[in-house]
Amino acid sequence: MTYEEVMDALEAAGTAQCRKIYGRHGVNGEMFGVSYSALGKLEKKIKKDHDLAVELWNSGNHDARVLAAKIAEPTKVTGKQADKWVADLDNYILTDALSGVLTRSSHGRRLFKKWHASKSEWKCALAWNLVTGNVEEKDGFTEDELEELIPVIEERIHSAPNRARYSMVLVLIRIGIINKKLEKLVTAASKRIGKVEVDHGETSCKTPEIVPYIKKVKDHEAKKAAKKN
Repeated sequence: MTYEEVMDALEAAGTAQCRKIYGRHGVNGEMFGVSYSALGKLEKKIKKDHDLAVELWNSGNHDARVLAAKIAEPTKVTGKQADKWVADLDNYILTDALSGVLTRSSHGRRLFKKWHASKSEWKCALAWNLVTGNVEEKDGFTEDELEELIPVIEERIHSAPNRARYSMVLVLIRIGIINKKLEKLVTAASKRIGKVEVDHGETSCKTPEIVPYIKKVKDHEAKKAAKKN
């Protein structure tokens, strides 16, 4: 599909209801209001097209940028592109979408180091998202590196920008489900951390409690394993 064809398809798929929902989730810029179902259909049709992704991102349209993150090729993301895209972030939906492609790019560790202590909400949130997504990548964070991040999060989480606090919670959960040793360390840290306050705006979203959620995930995995046996 060409850039013009994709933009026409996005505009046709947009709805007032989705624009209202996205607005409640902090999207304020130009958007058509395209559902994730419709975006998924376009993604399947296009598959991967990095040049098109760059064009869509440069449009400045929220829906086009989310789709761009879905069809971009991680191995083709340049350092200049990665930095520009991170600088353009202005809401958590786009931040989460971009985290997916940058996690699988060669820039994840660099961006984490650059932005993990940032006072910018979206840059800091993206940095910690990159840890969550990078754990299972070939050059992912090692167990020792993840262990070292636990006290860093414990020290900074309550003073971190709003959405970054949510990302840090997810990192602790992800670390805690890896093995018993890390689960014990995360459990101890979470008790010292206490309740993590995150403002989710005009939405019904909630921040998961770290220890109960780790248990929930591990129980689910145990049930899946039992069914296979």
